[in-house]
Amino acid sequence: MPLPKNVLGTELETCCTDPMTGFYRDGCCRTGPDDLGLHLVCVEVNDEFLAFSKSRGNDLSTPIPQYQFPGLVAGDRWCLCVQRWKEALEADMAPPIVLAATHISALEFVDLEDLQAYAIDGAADNS
Repeated sequence: MPLPKNVLGTELETCCTDPMTGFYRDGCCRTGPDDLGLHLVCVEVNDEFLAFSKSRGNDLSTPIPQYQFPGLVAGDRWCLCVQRWKEALEADMAPPIVLAATHISALEFVDLEDLQAYAIDGAADNS
């Protein structure tokens, strides 16, 4: 099976392993038939985005031990649902992203130009 591609058309890079992210909890923003939320966008969260997401009913900052979820803090990288990123974009609250770790399927929902405008540096680094 071929390796997934990122929005740049190259091999999908790891988004983050600490905290472990991705729908499959393998550090990558890979997707598959069970990923109904489409966790495609590798973001670096900030306090403004965490507050925005919580206000929309998706609290990413509170730990949930039973799901091995540590809660996110500013600076953490996370595979975010593409529709949540698009919602944040439209509200001018989108967090920065890592293009090399963002799944190519995100382009079905958002324009590459919008993603590029929020790109950190175009490379992932397992932070």
